[in-house]
Amino acid sequence: MFRHQKQLQFEVKVDRPDPMLARQVQEVLGGQFGEMTVMMQYLFQGFNCRGEEKYKDMLMDIGTEEIGHVEMLCSLISQLLDGASPEDQAEAAKDPAMAAIMGGVNPQHLLVSGLGGLPTNANGVPWNGAYIVASGNLLADMRSNLHAESQGRLQVARLYHMTTDEGVRATFRKMLARDRYHQYQWMAAIAELEEKNGVVVPASFPAEAEKEAQPQAYEFWNLSEGLESSEGLWATGSAPDGSGDFVYIEEPIAKGQVPNPSIPSKKLHHDLDLTKSLNK
Repeated sequence: MFRHQKQLQFEVKVDRPDPMLARQVQEVLGGQFGEMTVMMQYLFQGFNCRGEEKYKDMLMDIGTEEIGHVEMLCSLISQLLDGASPEDQAEAAKDPAMAAIMGGVNPQHLLVSGLGGLPTNANGVPWNGAYIVASGNLLADMRSNLHAESQGRLQVARLYHMTTDEGVRATFRKMLARDRYHQYQWMAAIAELEEKNGVVVPASFPAEAEKEAQPQAYEFWNLSEGLESSEGLWATGSAPDGSGDFVYIEEPIAKGQVPNPSIPSKKLHHDLDLTKSLNK
């Protein structure tokens, strides 16, 4: 059950309208790593979570908080669009400085949403459910969550430096702080799950099940010019689970066969030389 409370989680108040910034903020609302994505990702992970209740509760808590962040960004975008009417644009065009600001307005803010936030990114591409990850494997999902929060916080930090509006920056600072905490939270969950199940996903497919492929679990194949890739723990250190040591293969060679697929039916209208194939 969800229940809406009229107050926003944090105050959202802008100093002045800025339609261009409103368009840019759309990215952290409806972009790949925006608040709509983490909201849906955490909620679907929570909806589908089986087993230990603390993980489900954590996912539902944070997913529900993200609903509030979506609402905050919609409020922010609406305030940034105040006064952005077609008539105002025409008037602003008389002043070069104002024209530069108003000229960057997203036309969909006028035509589609009536000066409100949209479920799209900064270029108007609709939010996509394919952005979210909800696999049913807690460790895999928590790692995806850490990635999403890292990218989301990065984008908000970039937006922070794209405006001097102190009201907007105050909202961004709150969001940045929450995104920082959420990274701590996912890191803590990841560490706990790794300690319990190991560092490799899925833990239910153990290394010994790989049989003859076991050596390939530790090999770094150098497939670019130079040897710079050898200068890291991924090439000379030990596996995080202590199961073996990494080996740097400076000049790897292919170990597979040359593919020789069957000739398809003529009805597929290919241009292959059947005579050469038959004479082999």
